[in-house]
Amino acid sequence: MLSSRKAKSFDFLQFQKRGFFSVFRVAASDSFSKELECLKEKAEKNDSFSIILLKLVNAGIEKLKYDFHYGDHIPKSQIPKEYFEKFGVENLWKLNLGSFWRLIYTVRGTEVEVVSIVLEVLDHKDYDRKFGYKTS
Repeated sequence: MLSSRKAKSFDFLQFQKRGFFSVFRVAASDSFSKELECLKEKAEKNDSFSIILLKLVNAGIEKLKYDFHYGDHIPKSQIPKEYFEKFGVENLWKLNLGSFWRLIYTVRGTEVEVVSIVLEVLDHKDYDRKFGYKTS
């Protein structure tokens, strides 16, 4: 089960929203944290693919810091069982990163604090396979 307290926090921004103080954060699941560290190591070794993907992921995270609704909400009926079992999600969102990559995240929180938890990054083909779409 995933909790926003256990997730690794990237950063947070604070905004005044409708007269009360809200905090918006982006965090990473344990599995995504490991994946991100591996990606960073490869990028540091000048792996061009990893450098590009890391830039896309960082741009996506920056967008979520300002608006957790930036991605597309995935209807509950279309969420693969894996996300319920592995992460205990109640909702799921997809952010198109460009170059056919998708950032998958869930949103937790209250009116005072909202945390977008990044679960994984998938290429277009893996996303289609996981969510039951026909791949090209």
